Amino acid sequence: MSRHKSNPEKQMTIFGHLTELRRRVIISLLFFLGCAVIAFILYDGIIQLFTLQFKSIQSGLGATLFANSITEGFLVKLKTAAIFGLIFSLPVHIVNLVQFVFPAIDRKYRKIVTIGLFASFLLAAFGAYLTYFRIVPFSIRFLTNSGFIPKSVGVLLSYQESITYVLSFLLWAIITFQTPLVLEILLALNVIKRKAVFRASRYVIVGIVILSAVITPSVDPVSQLSIALPLVLLFFLAILVAKIFKLGES
Repeated sequence: MSRHKSNPEKQMTIFGHLTELRRRVIISLLFFLGCAVIAFILYDGIIQLFTLQFKSIQSGLGATLFANSITEGFLVKLKTAAIFGLIFSLPVHIVNLVQFVFPAIDRKYRKIVTIGLFASFLLAAFGAYLTYFRIVPFSIRFLTNSGFIPKSVGVLLSYQESITYVLSFLLWAIITFQTPLVLEILLALNVIKRKAVFRASRYVIVGIVILSAVITPSVDPVSQLSIALPLVLLFFLAILVAKIFKLGES
């Protein structure tokens, strides 16, 4: 009889977790769809932010974005809305994830998680700012300068490829700029040790450079290093913060 009484309790506990997980997934999905719909409606204003990036191209015959199929404009609009929906609903996804696992986290680590949540938003904003206002404009100017494209040659840019170029830069920068935070949390939870991470720093730097080369849509090394350098600096900053607060030592 005791076994019969304990099983329903266990099943209810598992069912409760699954119900809570489903509820949070639905909330995240609804926020994503809502943000995507808003981005779809406000597309004209949003797309101007991206086409503006290509105004700096110096060419004697000018630079023009063009669509090479009748469906390209619609596909770009859908892709832009989806990526913007993901970016702007990302805080909700992160908060949902944290709230779901929060009850299972030891009380002494909850403050670390809360601070990490705030730092996540700051890193995402920093990555987006750096990419849109610094890295992407520099990358476009570098790849289209007169050393590569003579001024006697006009520039015809694919609408879809050009917008995807900027969107990919933006999305991957936001995601990869979370890696220092992940490192800090692992150190705070003593999953890894600070001294071991520092000793492996040369391998981490190589890994960051390789990762930047893989995720960067541009083929030029300058743009790839523009992503890699801030990540390397953030990596060592995370190590310094861990040393100050004695994280990853016990």
